[in-house]
Amino acid sequence: MTSPSLHRSFLRSTKTLITLSSHRIISFDFSQNPNQQSFYSSRSNSPIGSPSRVQKLIASQSDPLLAKKIFECASRHPNFCHSYSTYLILILKLGRSRQFSLVDDLVRRLKSESYPITPTLFSYLIRVYGEADLPDKALKTFYTMLQYGFKPLPKHLNRILEILVSHRNFVRTAFDLFRDAHRHGVSPNTQSYNILMRAFCLNGDISIAFHLFNKMFKRDIVPDIECYRILMQAMCRKNQVNGAVDLLEDMLNKGFVPDALTYTTLLNSLCRKKKLREAYKLLCRMKIKGCNPDIVHYNTVISGFCREGRAHDACKVIADMQNNGCLPNVVSYRTLVGGLCDKGMLDEANNYMKEMLSKGFSPYFAVIHGLVKGFCNVGKIEEACGVLTKSLEHGEAPHMDTWAIIIPLICEVDDVVRSRDVLEQVLKIEITGHTRIVDAGIGLENYLIRKIRANPRAS
Repeated sequence: MTSPSLHRSFLRSTKTLITLSSHRIISFDFSQNPNQQSFYSSRSNSPIGSPSRVQKLIASQSDPLLAKKIFECASRHPNFCHSYSTYLILILKLGRSRQFSLVDDLVRRLKSESYPITPTLFSYLIRVYGEADLPDKALKTFYTMLQYGFKPLPKHLNRILEILVSHRNFVRTAFDLFRDAHRHGVSPNTQSYNILMRAFCLNGDISIAFHLFNKMFKRDIVPDIECYRILMQAMCRKNQVNGAVDLLEDMLNKGFVPDALTYTTLLNSLCRKKKLREAYKLLCRMKIKGCNPDIVHYNTVISGFCREGRAHDACKVIADMQNNGCLPNVVSYRTLVGGLCDKGMLDEANNYMKEMLSKGFSPYFAVIHGLVKGFCNVGKIEEACGVLTKSLEHGEAPHMDTWAIIIPLICEVDDVVRSRDVLEQVLKIEITGHTRIVDAGIGLENYLIRKIRANPRAS
């Protein structure tokens, strides 16, 4: 039988019972197929194929225990020898399924059968223990690697550092390993420093992170943008926004071009601290310093201005972003219209809502509600009805609370025609799960019943 037949037999393993003997591999099939043949027919004609074929077969298995069974079947065949890569693949599969006793068994077999022990094996083992959240075993494997006389590379050091710092109780252990790295023949690189700096910052130990940052310069290790961003984010979390801005200036003076995420961090922090003037200046400087502001940066500042009741300044930001080729999105418009309504700038808010609708954006029922409520509060019923009509034309049904505000006002001025027109617009809209028109109709019905009961003669 050919080796493709072996492959097909193993893939149908859910219906096949494999029996092992010292010299033969026999398959019994329970699939009701009388023509099914076993994947082994004679002792002389080997069905196993080359080690690379078996390696591919093992690698293709989603069930690690089945992969192990295939491995054992092939191992028992005379004169067959697995490739080193097959061992590594199977170790990774078994480790990810937490079959650590089987992993240990494979490692022992590697040693007993005189396979070369390479750094790649230790890299696989460290990865397995890291994915299994076993930092102590990963660290032990790293030290075992050193005992075999292998000189670890920075990538090996960084991998073990990442595993250790992902567990808060092992951050100090990671720092000790980092500090002793030179004794083990490996020099930490920029990524190594970033891993430790981030860990200490997340633990609130910013001073240690800054100590590491300063050490980089003394050891002629060039920091990167991530180094600065890690420290700036930590300072912003501690409300030390002025220090973060100073870091930005230091970064620019050293010739670094901050990325978009760095600016987002600073703009968010400045707006939260109500330093809106500084936030706007930083936004304007971004393009000059080599980073074009994107929609996130603009929306951050727009939201900051509106939150502090400075919607008129937010309008300037909208104008700036369009002049710089960045088009407002639905968040930009919703935030601005809401801010304008809060400040009583209803006509401006209405204009932006019309612009929003013309571009195909949904105003969201809270925006419609705020605008209708604002107009109703100042007695501009006609304008409120116009907002409703415009939103309905674009398929946006107001919330029931919005109807509860405007219907009584329409009925009080006895403008039956206007009331009928608005209701006709409602009926033209397709009723779907999100329109709330049914709720609005119920609310309207209850209101009219109350009006009729209050004025029995009119009925």
